[in-house]
Amino acid sequence: MFQTLNKTIYKAFGHSIQSDIPLPELQQIDDPNESVDIVIRYADLTAKWLEHSDSSRTSVCTETMVMFRVPDLAIFAVENGTIIYISPENGADEDKMRLYILGTCMGAILLQRKILPLHGSAVVIDHKAYAFVGHSGHGKSTLASAFLQQGYQLVTDDVIAITLDHRNIPYVTPAYPQQKLWQESLDVFGMSSNQFRPLFERETKYAVPVESYFSSDTLPLAGIFELIKTDCNQVQIRAVDKLERLPLLYRHTYRKSLLSDCGLTKWHFDMTARMSGSIDIYQLQRPLNEPTVHQLTDMVLHAIGK
Repeated sequence: MFQTLNKTIYKAFGHSIQSDIPLPELQQIDDPNESVDIVIRYADLTAKWLEHSDSSRTSVCTETMVMFRVPDLAIFAVENGTIIYISPENGADEDKMRLYILGTCMGAILLQRKILPLHGSAVVIDHKAYAFVGHSGHGKSTLASAFLQQGYQLVTDDVIAITLDHRNIPYVTPAYPQQKLWQESLDVFGMSSNQFRPLFERETKYAVPVESYFSSDTLPLAGIFELIKTDCNQVQIRAVDKLERLPLLYRHTYRKSLLSDCGLTKWHFDMTARMSGSIDIYQLQRPLNEPTVHQLTDMVLHAIGK
């Protein structure tokens, strides 16, 4: 734990965070005496990067450290699940650095803390969390947004942080009240992009605040829905059998490339094996170029008995 010097403290993924760089996406903690779990600091990582890397590598990973360089932006180092160092290039854009801090860096923090990060979104239905996972562009955030349009609450978007209790029941810890939606998704819901901030270098993807639809409660994870775009003619749903579940959970683990070098392969297998027997898992197939989000919403609700 760290003691802060009267700086802003944020809350995300069940942890308190103090940061040298403002993180307006996150919820603030008003108590100045709050102890801090994770700190984000500016530092000069040039010598450390040269010591550990070579010209052919863009990242370095050990059991206690993940370090990577984004050309023309910054070097990032994540250590021991407690600290993120940022070494910016001259003229580095703060918005773009925040994307990496709240994305890859936070994913590494969760892994170092042995919290499973899945790539997807999760919503609250009947006081339980349901997750939507899938590859980029397959409609995870759009489906979650459709549930928000119906009055349900968001738990997390992009990274789903999962822990297990002593009974092997998985729980989802809330992230922060923001979604990332493509222009096509905004069009489906009749939302104007003029009121939202475009994500850096992604002029057709926007940061959409959802404070009034955000759940700050840690909730049991009751089900996972994998979204897949195929050349099928209509939406389809099927239950995922037990032999398919571990590959599915591995496939959608956020920054899974870090597992081996961080010495987490066995932990990941054990954790996913334990949780896979405690939840329902489905696969949702959808046509490639048709708007099917409202059909998918109905399918999800029917599958869970709503």
